[in-house]
Amino acid sequence: MTASSISKFAPRSSCCACEARALCFCQSLAGSDAAGLLRPTMLHLTAGTEFLRLGEAAPDVLVVLDGWVQTYALLGDGRRQVLTFALRGDVLALGINPTALPYAAQALTEVSLCVIARSRLLDACRIHPRLSLDLLEVVSRDCVLAYEHLTSVGRCTARERIARLLLELSLRARAAYPEAHAPTIPLPLTQTHIGDALGLTAVHTNRMLAGLRDDGILSLSRRTLCVLDGQRLAAAAGLVG
Repeated sequence: MTASSISKFAPRSSCCACEARALCFCQSLAGSDAAGLLRPTMLHLTAGTEFLRLGEAAPDVLVVLDGWVQTYALLGDGRRQVLTFALRGDVLALGINPTALPYAAQALTEVSLCVIARSRLLDACRIHPRLSLDLLEVVSRDCVLAYEHLTSVGRCTARERIARLLLELSLRARAAYPEAHAPTIPLPLTQTHIGDALGLTAVHTNRMLAGLRDDGILSLSRRTLCVLDGQRLAAAAGLVG
């Protein structure tokens, strides 16, 4: 599915009961205002669907309502760098005029997206200036994550990288999906996904995960992650002494 086909879906009936509102830039708008100004549409994807493509234009801003998404870049020889894992409330293709996206996006699970035309979002910002500040907060949050990932890949050991990523995803997933039974969260990632996010081979990733399991810090099976000892996981990530 290409970015140009994203806007061909029926409008949402209401924004009032949206589970992503408390996590998203539109939270400062009343539900009726969000629906009336933004006129969002819904897009449902099956697992494995690529819905944004590297180098293509994205006419709409996308908000993840449910499910897991990966964004990634590809090198000329086919190697892949996973850039982010997007969860409920995360925003994709937010740039004001992204004529050529620097990443592709793929659904890792069944995914629901809220699709907002860029022109309508800009009009809403003119009417509600607070919305612009909320969008800036989204950008700032994404920058912080990007800086943390850069530090992890550039300076951390393999064990620290994996511990940092799993700790981050555990915290973000528990915030985004409070219905999950903490400390267990769904984790629809393969060792290849984790390795591609951290610059590690699948073999090295498997070895580091096995070490964390053997140390009694976490369990990882059947696409679920259970953090058994958060303090020790933070220590393994190099975040505490």
